[in-house]
Amino acid sequence: MPFGLLKYGLKHEYPFSDHADLPSNKALKPHYDVVIIGGGGHGVATAYYLAKYHGITNVAILEKGYLGGGNTARNTAVIRSNYMTSEGVKFYSESVKLFQKLSNEFDFNIMYSRRGQLTLAHTDATVRAFRQRAEVNKHFGGKTELIDAQQVKELVPTLNMNPAGLPVLKGLWHMDGATARHDAVAWGYAREASKRGVEIHQLTEVQDVEVEQGKVTAVKTNRGTVQCHSVVQAVAGHSSVVAAMAGIRLPIVTYPLQAMVTQPFKPFLDPLVSSSALHCYVQQTGRGEIVFGGGSDPYPLYNTQSTLELKESLLAHAIEMFPFMANLKLMRQWAGLTDMTSDYSPIMGLSPVQNYYLDAGWGTWGFKSTPICGKTMAQLVASQGKVPELIAPFSLDRFGRFQQVNEMGATAASH
Repeated sequence: MPFGLLKYGLKHEYPFSDHADLPSNKALKPHYDVVIIGGGGHGVATAYYLAKYHGITNVAILEKGYLGGGNTARNTAVIRSNYMTSEGVKFYSESVKLFQKLSNEFDFNIMYSRRGQLTLAHTDATVRAFRQRAEVNKHFGGKTELIDAQQVKELVPTLNMNPAGLPVLKGLWHMDGATARHDAVAWGYAREASKRGVEIHQLTEVQDVEVEQGKVTAVKTNRGTVQCHSVVQAVAGHSSVVAAMAGIRLPIVTYPLQAMVTQPFKPFLDPLVSSSALHCYVQQTGRGEIVFGGGSDPYPLYNTQSTLELKESLLAHAIEMFPFMANLKLMRQWAGLTDMTSDYSPIMGLSPVQNYYLDAGWGTWGFKSTPICGKTMAQLVASQGKVPELIAPFSLDRFGRFQQVNEMGATAASH
């Protein structure tokens, strides 16, 4: 391999492809079989699976900004399946399995890195909850176990074992925890979908959804109106706003969620570490940067502006876990929009409008669900409304039936 790379590097001419990753923007056609509102990870993944596995290629993705420029570009790229409910664990475990194969499926490196996630328990009550959670995860195929304080220290030698006077009693160690390059995931799906005939229309804002006799007939955009057979909504933090265009009221409230990153630092932290009491998580990227994340802002807002108040409180908690980080310098800070449901689980599947399909309510866990969400939503659309068993528990009508899937607390940082 080294000699092959050297030979390639010394060549005077390099092979290249005149095929662009994404075709240039076309004019909107008057009709599509499927219109997908939202050009983030979920939208392009759904289009890819529709085209590759169901042969549905007359598909338009409508994105008001640029490809993957919403929450797909504003998350911390964590992949995991250590949830609390059987429904959640089964769903996200399938997503982890798909993530592990994506680079080979795309022939495109998504920089998948299995690193593990460690969640700290500071009280006896949390230890009991983590023990139950570990058993649920193992029962449904996840690789999660409860480890003691000594094992925690061995995993993360630089961790303060008594942050803010809260001793670390045990840890929930999720071996399947991983990271991937979020924009690479979006571009991989988009490139493969476009190869199969899917159209990706950037800078195309949906302004209205036309519904006649309980069925979507057309989508109005700033570039014209297109007729369609089906619509899939995948717009993350703007889910309530877009659904309202179709006359659908969603039990979702949108909150900003902030994160920040330091300048690169010598590698010292392999797993992602989060605290259930401090509501903070810390990870180190492959480039050496330290990423900090925490809870959502305490007020609804459709704004991705960062705030000093959140930065101060979040960094104070991070420094409690890793005191030496007080000497690091921040490089940037950003925010995304979280579309939160009351039970902290997504809304997937059918809507009150006959051919309008919902992919919403993802809160802080949208990126990690990208592959399995795209796959199951494609199955739903291709079958013209037959809901896959894996996503049936996440239907909108569960709120009317009082059968919520309670994942509150599944993310120590944000819930």
